[in-house]
Amino acid sequence: MTGRTLRVLSYNVHRWGDDRTALARVVKACAPDVMLVQEAPTWFGTRRKRRAMAATFGLRYVAASARNAILVADGIDLTGIRGRRIWRPFVRRRLNFIATQLPGGAVGGVLVLGSTRLAVVVCHLGLHPRGRIHEITQVLTLCRSFGTPYLLAGDINEEPDGPVWKLLAEEGLLDLDAGPTFSSTTPHKRIDAAVLSPQLKGRLRHLPATKPDLAAATDHLPLLVELSGG
Repeated sequence: MTGRTLRVLSYNVHRWGDDRTALARVVKACAPDVMLVQEAPTWFGTRRKRRAMAATFGLRYVAASARNAILVADGIDLTGIRGRRIWRPFVRRRLNFIATQLPGGAVGGVLVLGSTRLAVVVCHLGLHPRGRIHEITQVLTLCRSFGTPYLLAGDINEEPDGPVWKLLAEEGLLDLDAGPTFSSTTPHKRIDAAVLSPQLKGRLRHLPATKPDLAAATDHLPLLVELSGG
């Protein structure tokens, strides 16, 4: 792209299963160039559903891995797309209950912003505490494989005092702190992240959507990142 700024929206859309009209209003209000989706719709007719979802936002569906997807606006050229299935424990235990987990994944691609070549990567980590450490290690391997500075965003499923955040800091990534992101109705946990390579310039933007739409659209609040190129 030829512009000097790029708007990237990271959003857990809760399988496109809540208020789709409110969700479309939120995304359109944010006007992203790139949307990094967690919990994209799946099962029967996966690609058809994801293309239909993207169309309601005025975007195009271009890439996915597991339940992560990347959507782009017209004029955005995402190249070198790479996806990775992420190992995660099949079961997790919480209190006295055992629940199964779906496979994880991460996907990314390369953009040119001004004179800056960068990658954008989306992930969604699991609910098994120790499993998340193995997952983020694999995600970071994918990020490094692009050979460029990168933005990594997604649902971390862990608050900032956890080991995943420590590994992100040890990687030298800049944490764009948006405050609590879950739940969308009563935000009290910060479990969604947007982190940048130190070579990149970026900031979080205020969400232009209304509070009722944010609450109705899905159970997470989105992160709207503005990247600046040289």
